[in-house]
Amino acid sequence: MAAGAPRIFVSHLAGIAAFDPNGDQVGRVRDLVVILRVARRPPRLIGLVVELSTRRRIFLPMTRVTSIESGQVITTGVLNVRRFEQRPTERLVFGELLDRRVTLVETGEEVTVLDLSVKQRPARRDWEIDRVFVRKGGRSGPLRRAKGESLTVEWSAVTGFSLEEKGQGAESLLATFEQLRPADLANVLHHLSPKRRAEVAAALDDDRLADVLEELPEDDQIEILGKLKEERAADVLEAMDPDDAADLLGELPTEEQERLLSLMQPADAADMRRLMAYEEHTAGGLMTTEPIILRPDATVADALARVRNPDLTPALAAQVYVCRPPDETPTGKYLGTVHFQRLLRDPPYTLVSSLLAEDDLLPLEPDAALPVVAGFFATYDMVAAPVVDESGSLLGAVTVDDVLDHMLPDDWRETEFHLDEGEEVAAHGS
Repeated sequence: MAAGAPRIFVSHLAGIAAFDPNGDQVGRVRDLVVILRVARRPPRLIGLVVELSTRRRIFLPMTRVTSIESGQVITTGVLNVRRFEQRPTERLVFGELLDRRVTLVETGEEVTVLDLSVKQRPARRDWEIDRVFVRKGGRSGPLRRAKGESLTVEWSAVTGFSLEEKGQGAESLLATFEQLRPADLANVLHHLSPKRRAEVAAALDDDRLADVLEELPEDDQIEILGKLKEERAADVLEAMDPDDAADLLGELPTEEQERLLSLMQPADAADMRRLMAYEEHTAGGLMTTEPIILRPDATVADALARVRNPDLTPALAAQVYVCRPPDETPTGKYLGTVHFQRLLRDPPYTLVSSLLAEDDLLPLEPDAALPVVAGFFATYDMVAAPVVDESGSLLGAVTVDDVLDHMLPDDWRETEFHLDEGEEVAAHGS
C-alpha cells in the first residue's frame, strides 16, 4: 500500500493470504504485531504473524511487505522461518486489543473495541494504528450482541491502551526514548547498568537494536550480543549493515562466530565471511556489500526510485553503481558511478549507462589501506567510493562515515560534541 493510500481495518486482514513476488502463496495472516507508545500516540505496526503451510507461525516485518490490497499481502519473498515469539514491548492486535474495554476521553464512557484501522504514514514506510471502531453499551457475549451506538474515533480519543497506564518496565523506557536517533539511544544504553541495558536490548525490535548496536562501543556490542539467544543474535546481525556486523563478528571467538553464521540466512552469512576475509583497516574491511547497483539498461527513473529508499544512509544514497549482471556483489563487470546530482539533471527515461563519464575516478582496490582511502575521499570530496577487485567486479562501497569511524580515537563515542557559546555565535555568523 503506497503512502497516502486509504486506511485498512484489521478485521479485513484476518486470514488473508500472503504471497511472494512470483505469486506463490507463503502463508496466511493470523495477527498483527504493534508497539504501544506513550501519551496516547498511535501504536506503530511493526509486522504480521503469518502461518505457513506447515502451521508454523513466523514474524513478517512490515519492511518486507510491499503492498496490502485486494485481500492479499505481497511480500519481498525474503522470510525468516523461525517460530514467532512475542517480545515484552509487543502487543498482538487480534489477541490483545480487539474486544477490549477502553474509555472515551471526552465523556469518560466505557466502550468495547470492535475494530482498528491501520495506515501507512505519508512520505514514510512506517505503519500505525490511527483509528478505533468502538461500540457503546455493555459487553457482547457468545449468545447475544450488545446493542448500542457504534462509532469510529481517533486513537488519541480513547484511553486504556497506553503505556503510561502500565507503569514500570523496559517498554516505558523505550517508549520515552522512541524518537531518539540510534546514536542518541545508544548513548542512553551505554550509561545504563548492565542489567538494565540487557533488559532494554531484549525489548527492542531487531531493526532498532541493530541500528543502536552500530552506534555502541565495541565492549557494549559484545556484551549485549552475548546476552541474546543465539537465534535472535543471528537475526540482529542480519539486520545490521554488513560491514558493521562483520566487524562485530570479528571480535568474537571463532567457535561463536561459526555458530552465529550457521544460524544466519546463507546469503547474509556469505557476505559476512567475505568481509571478514579482509583486514579491518582496508577498503575491503570498511566497505558495505549493499550499495545501489543498477544494470546498464536501467533508467534515471529506476535509479531515483532506488535512491528514495528511506532505509539508505545519505552516503549510500548519494550515488549508484552501474554493473553488468549479476547485480549483487560481487557483480559482473563494474562500468562506473553516477552521482545523485547528475541523475536530477537528466530526463527520467535516460539510460544510466549513457551518463557514465569517460574520466570517472578509478575505484578503490580492496586491500587499499585506511590512509589511502581517507586521502581518496579528501582529495576528491567523496562521500562514498566503489571497491573493485582485479577482475573488474564491484565488491562493495566504502562510505565516509565508516572512514571517520575508523580514524577517530577508540573512545570518540564518549566525547560530548557541542559548541560553546562563542563558537556557536561564530558558526551562525559565518
